[in-house]
Amino acid sequence: MRIIGGQARGRRIAVPPGYAVRPTSDRIKEALFNMLGPLDGRNFLDLYAGTGNVGLEALSRGAAEVVFVERISALVTALRRNLEAFGFSGRYEIIATDVEQAINRLVQKGKSFDLIFSDPPYRKGQIERTIFLLNSSPSLMAEEGMLILQHALAEPLEIEGDKTLKLVDERRYGDTLLSFVKSNSGC
Repeated sequence: MRIIGGQARGRRIAVPPGYAVRPTSDRIKEALFNMLGPLDGRNFLDLYAGTGNVGLEALSRGAAEVVFVERISALVTALRRNLEAFGFSGRYEIIATDVEQAINRLVQKGKSFDLIFSDPPYRKGQIERTIFLLNSSPSLMAEEGMLILQHALAEPLEIEGDKTLKLVDERRYGDTLLSFVKSNSGC
């Protein structure tokens, strides 16, 4: 696993031994960041961050700030080491808890994000839970913000009839989907 673009391009992302993580592939990551375009000055939220693969890429490509949410302490420690080694001091926050508690904290702080990336464990019902949590916290996504969900093809996104969120694009990469969702007020 490595950074594929920006100031830290080519740097390897350290992963603690013994952790079976399912990182976003370089192919999907490259396609995602090509679609997003320049990140200069944008705030990025990386839910279910794991190794921080996607959030680290966002920082490398110019995101103003990335907030990482990860509850596994060994992954948090490795993420912190990677952030410091890549020179991203002062441009990130790590929230070491589950996604629901993290979202509640961020809302209480009045945080809002231009881009929210969520890559929950596949086939465990976390896509629906993430949509529910974000629907319950609409201020978390900036008015023109976007939610990007990475999920299994076998676990389709169910937001038909949703009054707050709208699916605007979906891309397939093998058995993985990237779903791009905007706020109905921002469409």
